[in-house]
This record gives sequence, C-alpha cells and structure tokens, in this order.
Amino acid sequence: MQRPPAPGLVSAVVPGSLAEEAGIEAGDAVVSVDGRVPRDVVDFQFFAAAHEVEVAIKKANGLDDLILFEKEIDEDLGIEFERATWDDVILCNNNCFFCFLKGLPKGMRKTLYTKDDDYRLSFLHGNFVTLTNLTGADWERLEEQRLSPLNVSVHATELGLRRHMLANDTAPDIIEQLQRLGSLGIVAHTQIVLCPGVNDGEHLARSIRALGELHPAVQTISVVPVGASPKLEQWSLKRDGIQLVRPNREYARGIIQILQPLQKEFRKRFGATIVQCSDEYYVTADLPIPGRTTYDGFPQYENGIGMVRTMLEDWSRTRRRVRPGASAGKQVVIGTAALIAPTLAKVAQEVSAVTGAEIRVKGITNTVFGERVNVSGLVCGKDYVEQLAGERPDIFILPRPSLDYFGEKFLDSMTVAEARDRLGAPVGFAALWSDVVEILERGPRAPHRNEAPNGAFWSR
Repeated sequence: MQRPPAPGLVSAVVPGSLAEEAGIEAGDAVVSVDGRVPRDVVDFQFFAAAHEVEVAIKKANGLDDLILFEKEIDEDLGIEFERATWDDVILCNNNCFFCFLKGLPKGMRKTLYTKDDDYRLSFLHGNFVTLTNLTGADWERLEEQRLSPLNVSVHATELGLRRHMLANDTAPDIIEQLQRLGSLGIVAHTQIVLCPGVNDGEHLARSIRALGELHPAVQTISVVPVGASPKLEQWSLKRDGIQLVRPNREYARGIIQILQPLQKEFRKRFGATIVQCSDEYYVTADLPIPGRTTYDGFPQYENGIGMVRTMLEDWSRTRRRVRPGASAGKQVVIGTAALIAPTLAKVAQEVSAVTGAEIRVKGITNTVFGERVNVSGLVCGKDYVEQLAGERPDIFILPRPSLDYFGEKFLDSMTVAEARDRLGAPVGFAALWSDVVEILERGPRAPHRNEAPNGAFWSR
C-alpha cells in the first residue's frame, strides 16, 4: 500500500537557475505547487509548467517560504530531488522466471532489490515496465499528463504466452494496452527479453509483426538476450523447468536471420527500422555491426543497442583530431567485460598506433553475477580490483557504465577511491574512445553524472 505524499526533498539546485535566484537550497522541501501537493517529480513538472507558479517550500531550518515564479511556459525551475517518487514506488505484481532481481547476489545496494514496475519511473528514467499493474486512476493520469514515451516490456504478444512468462494469470492484453496508449498520444519503446525455447522462433516473429502494426504508437521493438546469473538459472530450472541457456554463435545468427527481413520490411513500409537487435547478438554471432541508420536515432542505447556502433563512430571522429604520438610511452590497461573485450582490443591497436600509448585491453570475468552476465554495466568493483591485480600501468581505465548514476560507486558499493587505492594507480572512467583520449591527454578526472537518467533511482 502506498504512503501519503511527502514533501519532495531538494538534493541540488542548478547554478544560475530560477530556483537558485529564489534562494532554494539542498535540504529544502517542496510542499505544494499552486496549492496542489505533488506525488512525485512528474506532478511537480506538470504543475510547474505554467507562466506563473507559486511554490510552497519548507526550508531546511524549519521555516516556511512561499515563492512566486514568473517564467516562460515549460521553463525549468532548476530543482533536483532526492527521489523521483514521494509516495513510494509502484511494485511489480508479476513473478517472471527470468526476473534478473531473483539472481542478485547478497551485498548490493539496497535499492537494487526493489522490484519496481512504475510507469512514472519509465517516463522519468527510462525503466522498462510491463503495464500489468495500472489502475483506473493511473489511466486517468496518463490521459491527463500524456507521459510519453514509455518503455514497455512485452516479451510476447500472445496473451497466454505472456501470462506464462510473467507468471500472472490476470495480465491484460498488451496489444490493447499499447493501442490505448497510442489513442492518448503516448508512444512506446518496447522490448522482448528472449528466453531460448520459450518466446523465440515463430513466437518472436509473431510478436514483432503484431507490434510493428502498431507503429507509430510503437516506436521501436528491441530484442535482447536474457541475462541469467547461476542463481537465477537454478531458480528458473527448479520452479518452471526452463533452462536459461546462454546464446551461442549459431543461436545468435539465427535470431539475426529472423530480424533482418522484418527490419527491411518495416524500413520500406514505415521509413524506420523499428526492430532493434541487441549488440550482444551481433558480437556473439561475429557479424558486422549495422550502420547508424538501423538504430532510428539510438532510442534504446541504454538497453545495450547501438553502443558498439556509437563507439566505432566515436573513434573514427576522434582519431582525426589526435596529434600523432601525443601520449607516447604511456602504459594503459583497460578493464572491461569479457564479451566486448576482443572488439575493444582491435580498436585499441589503432588507438595505440595513433596516440603512441601502449594500450592493453583485459576482459574481466563476472564472478559476482556469474560469467554469463558479461556486460560492463554489471561488472563489480571486486572483480576489477582482483583480476587487474599485478598490473602496473601508468593509468587504469574502466567503463563508466560500471558506476552508478552519480559516478560514485560500483554495484557492490565499492567506491572509486577504494578501487584506485587497491589498484595502486590512477583510475579513469570512459564510455567512449574520445573519453580515453581525453584521459591520456589530461589525466583522469572525477567521473561525471550519467547523461542518461536511467539508473538514478537505484544509486542510493
């Protein structure tokens, strides 16, 4: 049961913003906007969109303040909040056999264990939600506030199969829900988490066709592999008899063969690819990464789609501005997830040849979640420091996605400072090769906040 709305605690104020000019500070709390009590950041943004806005503040010192803002329509006040939702989080009512949370080891940040399924976090942070827990009041709010886009986990469009995958016999028809969202002017980016032997093959093709017919309400359809830790594999096998096998080269190629004709068909019909295939399938299949037009502007980048293409293009642009030999003699070790390490190593040879630095890429096996969980964002500090022990470079460079939204901690709560101390050398964090070159030229800097908001909720 949700708690009554509590005042929104201010975590920071944007320098030079209207809020800073009004004297709002971190530690203050927003009580109401034009007499209405916001339930969350969505309400705050919606209520504060007018030309004149009256905001009631509870100061950190306990005093009350009432501030009248005169501004442009939709001009941001510049207030950042400690939490996105102030009436708690809407929890998931499904029991999926492939739920990643069931495979989480002990010792992670507490918020990582929150089994949320909150459409507001989908709108604000890009979380994927199933839409199985929407109430009549939620639909009324969606109609009023038109929260778009939303990220929606579909997995299968066949009602019986989807209910089986969600272990939810009351899950609504997702096609009808997406049609309803479209009628409200709300678009969706959808995903299918592929579980071999369950929702692949003809089921996958059928789901993609059904979703494609909803375009433009359905903007994209991503197909991504299930990420199963040993703990989750055991749980799924024991409960449902389903083995969450890791995709191999042949399987990955088979998935791409299903998707490519549909991508071609949709691009001809709609002028957009719509169907987005996970980078992991291309890398596992050892097939060329598609060109940028395939990715429809990269709306599913944070879902592991288009990252390799972006990385390759970033290096192509960056190498044109690098002064040859500018970093000659520097010894660099890049630690990264095992899956992408060979691809990065090929590019690293070019980077070394241009910059003069000696760059070595070392793939890190994920022992915390299990070796089949092989994306950089899920590699913990423990694995980096243990598997890079004995290396003595001038600089270590680790993936920025391995850190939280704020750039402070790994998933296992190890801090950047702790990792640096244990590695015994400066540590920089990079998401692209341009970041690597900047570190070579200027040295490591404190990691910045993630440009994408996805992940902000789980960082505290």
